Amino acid sequence: MHYIYANQHLSLRKRSSNMRSMQIRNVSTVLRELLDRDGISPTELHRRTGVPQSTLSRILSGKIVDPSDKHISRIAEYFQVSTDQLRGRVDIAPARAAAPRDEIHSELKDISLWDDDTPVDDDEVSVPFLREVELAAGSGRFVIEESERASLRFGKRSLRHNGVQFDQAKCVTVRGNSMLPVLRDGATVGVNAGKCAIGDIVDGDLYAINHNGQLRVKQLYRLPTGIRLRSFNRDEHPDEDYSFQEIQEEQISILGHVFWWGMYAR
Repeated sequence: MHYIYANQHLSLRKRSSNMRSMQIRNVSTVLRELLDRDGISPTELHRRTGVPQSTLSRILSGKIVDPSDKHISRIAEYFQVSTDQLRGRVDIAPARAAAPRDEIHSELKDISLWDDDTPVDDDEVSVPFLREVELAAGSGRFVIEESERASLRFGKRSLRHNGVQFDQAKCVTVRGNSMLPVLRDGATVGVNAGKCAIGDIVDGDLYAINHNGQLRVKQLYRLPTGIRLRSFNRDEHPDEDYSFQEIQEEQISILGHVFWWGMYAR
């Protein structure tokens, strides 16, 4: 009898463990896996599905645990999975990951390895990084300049697809934990410097900002009296509201709209 009870106890524990594992798989974790699997950013997914960038960010951060069927259907259709699979209720078959990439994202098929000595191809653009530069040693005053050495290569086709003029493309490195869990410390974002006016702001989208010489990446919102800077990690970094007068006093300027981000760090 003890043996039978022990087996039943182990069976219950195993079943409970499996249930906990199933509960952990939700739309946030599945969406991250699909983004990694297909090698695209949430910004690109926004472009291809029409699901608002702010909604995707909130899904990935766990702020939205039960997205609307309208958004779920668009995302599921793009990744060619069912809505139940996207919500984590049904496993995604491993064979799905082996689907021909040429049919899914044909623009990714020409990716090749390169280093600093590799010439830039005719269909590529070398996009410079922006960096903080101290005006004088120990002065504590900084300006934003283009790096003469650090750059990333973007395909011209990709920039055209995102509506970015080649000479307006810049890269910025994210610092700190304010944009976790979507953007970790050291992540790289691509910025369209052609969209740098307050009138260009799309509420909830990501923007690179020059805050008195400090490079920042935040969600922006237009307010009747100014702008709001919002972090994904709002528990540690509350909203920052600035009036139009404070924008001038704090020397805040928009460097551009984030059109791409990478999950890796430089």
